[in-house]
Order: sequence, then structure tokens, then C-alpha cells
Amino acid sequence: MEETCLRDRPIIEVRDVRKEYPLGGETVVALKRINLRIRRGEICCIFGTSGSGKSTLLNQLAGMEKPTRGEVKIGGACISRMNENKLAAFRQRHLGFVFQSYNLLPNLTATENVAMPLMFRGVPRAQREKAARELLCRVGLSHRLDHFPGQMSGGQQQRAGIARAFIARPDVVFADEPTGNLDSKTTVEIMDMICSFSRKFHQTILLVTHDPEMAAYADRIVRLIDGEIVSDETKRRKS
Repeated sequence: MEETCLRDRPIIEVRDVRKEYPLGGETVVALKRINLRIRRGEICCIFGTSGSGKSTLLNQLAGMEKPTRGEVKIGGACISRMNENKLAAFRQRHLGFVFQSYNLLPNLTATENVAMPLMFRGVPRAQREKAARELLCRVGLSHRLDHFPGQMSGGQQQRAGIARAFIARPDVVFADEPTGNLDSKTTVEIMDMICSFSRKFHQTILLVTHDPEMAAYADRIVRLIDGEIVSDETKRRKS
């Protein structure tokens, strides 16, 4: 019974979050009292046009910024009240990130880039690089293990970015416009890969996008307009 209750608890809880920014002599309200609960293993899309507040909400959920009011909890821990050191340690242990611009370190090989999250966890070099090579092979980069980012295409770099995001099996992976720089064929491959890892390891995905085709991959679509949630649609998950 207790295990069932734990599984039913939301992995992310957003309570009455409001975010304000000073601009000149005025105050811009980017988020207006956001309340949101996201289940473990759910692929949730935060959807909206430019200026809707979706990037600001992502920053709150990932602990990149603190809300003006309200709180964000991940796995029961209130990240809104953590100091920077605790937040950094929390991210390393519980969160993964897939970026639109890949964010691979140019002076490290694909293997070294992917292995980095395990380094922060104190995993010995031989062990972490073995795990990185295995995961790179799974994402179709067996021929790029020792290549640097500048020697790889955009799609290959994003595959490496996905491997890096998932290698430490984080509870939540944030994907911020992860296919914004890719062609349509590569976009399908990347999104299929992200969804496959989420299903296999029961990990929560927070996908942020303005693209309806990308949003269609999600189990749930939360739409923002002017810093407010205007709709919250849960779809039937495909088997």
C-alpha cells in the first residue's frame, strides 16, 4: 500500500508560483499564480508562443530562478528554498537537461561529454566512460565515440546530448526546444529516442516548445498564455 501511494505522488508540485521582473520603473509579471502537479513517468509539454511564460516556468521548475511567490517541489524537496550549493547538488542527482543548442563541451569527446554527469557522482573514470560508450552505441553513435562536437552534425550532437541527459537515470529530464535546430527527419528520430528512454526507465520529461508537432509526442499538454495556464489536456498514452 505504501509503495502504491509513493508511485501516485506527483514528482513535481508547483504551488501558487508567481514571477515578477523589474523593468525600468515598472514590474513585469511573467507568471501569474501557476499551480501544477506532474506525475512520475509522465511526458508533459509546456506549450506556448514566444512571450507566453513557458521559458520562465521552465526556469522555476529547474531551479534556475526563484519565484517571487509560491514554491516548487521535486520529489518532495522544495527547491525554491535551497541555496545555490544545495541546488547544484540536487540537479546533479535528480535532474537532466537536453538543450536546443546541444551545450556539449567542445574540448571533450562524445564519450567524455556523456560521462560527465557520472563524474559529478564520483563514479570512477573507467566505469563512467564504459557506461557512456554503451549509451552512445544505443543512440546510434558507435562510430563517434572519440569525436569532438565540432566533428559531429547537429543531429549527432543532440543524440550525444540525450545520452548525457539520461546516463545518470535522473528523476526528471527537461527538454527545452530540443529539436529547434534540426531538420524534420532528425526531429522525429530525436523525439522517438527521448520518449523511448522515458518509457523504459519511467522518467518524467518536461518538454518546452512552441511547435505543435513536438507537443504531439507528450502525454499531456499544458498551454500558457501571458503567464497563465489556459488549458491542461491529458491524452491517452499509446501502447
